[in-house]
Amino acid sequence: MTGDDILTIEEVAKYLRVSERTVYDWAQKGEIPSGKIGTVWRFKKIDIENWVNDRLAVNKLEPQFGVMQFETVISPDRIIFLDYTLKRDALIALADNLAKAPQVKNRQELIHEILKRDELMSTAIGRGIAIPHIRLASVTDLVVSVGISRNDITDFQTLDDEPVRLLFMIAAAYNQHAYYLQTLSFFSAKLKNHELRASLIKAASPQDAYTLLLDKR
Repeated sequence: MTGDDILTIEEVAKYLRVSERTVYDWAQKGEIPSGKIGTVWRFKKIDIENWVNDRLAVNKLEPQFGVMQFETVISPDRIIFLDYTLKRDALIALADNLAKAPQVKNRQELIHEILKRDELMSTAIGRGIAIPHIRLASVTDLVVSVGISRNDITDFQTLDDEPVRLLFMIAAAYNQHAYYLQTLSFFSAKLKNHELRASLIKAASPQDAYTLLLDKR
């Protein structure tokens, strides 16, 4: 799939994990980049990617960052070092780690849906970061796993052509839409800090990386 690919309402809904009706309403109101071919709505993949990245970068939930407690969604045992060069291998390894959390009840579903989501549209947001994310009925509460890659992962189809080195995988329950968006926004904003990204890549241990991420500066 390339940036010029055209998506249906169903495909966009699956990618965004919202209902087809929601996508239709957004299109009708002009809130999402779209166009009509006859009476049918269609969406250009690259436009949806840019729309998602813009929302991550300047999300309206930013004022709530201060109330989010990072330590409630992650722990040092869910920070791992990755030694892969391919996206699929890195995603499977990180999903395996995330599936050890008690909030995740179905490991195979998590892996399958994470891979399917990234096949439909890359979750790389630039600056060497990817935020694969999913909402599933088999997840009881939001939980995060972090992967720090020792190698460049070059097949994420990033908008800035920068290889991915930091992965933040988020799994949430279906009814946690607002918290899910807040978490996406939290990571997107926090990781704008170049010094933090560089320090995470150089971290010697999961505990060191955890301490860096907890730093409120």
